[in-house]
Amino acid sequence: MPAQPLDYLIFDYSEDEEGNGTWDAMASVPEARLAALTAEIESILRWAGRAFTGRRGVIEDGADWDFDLQAQSDAGDPLLAEFDAGAGRLSIAASPAGHTTVTLTISGSTAFSDAFRDTFELDSD
Repeated sequence: MPAQPLDYLIFDYSEDEEGNGTWDAMASVPEARLAALTAEIESILRWAGRAFTGRRGVIEDGADWDFDLQAQSDAGDPLLAEFDAGAGRLSIAASPAGHTTVTLTISGSTAFSDAFRDTFELDSD
């Protein structure tokens, strides 16, 4: 499968003593760009769900991957951000004024982190 470069999300990587990785990204976009950002996040979460089917959950309990997704307005007010894994659809509410800021944290096993890095052309240095 060819790599899928990202346009909005730039991930920072950290690793714990057991080799589990955490990828953190944040993007802030005006309403006109929210659909494109949403599609990018959907592609990541769909890939993870397909590549590691049935292996999402608490990493410390032996799962291969998990994620946390948050959205807020410029004023810091929380906004709806929900991923329906069954449908592969992400809903993010647009900020009523200004930009919508989205944070995505993905944690995973060494195998997951290696595949994630390769699939989305990420640098973990």
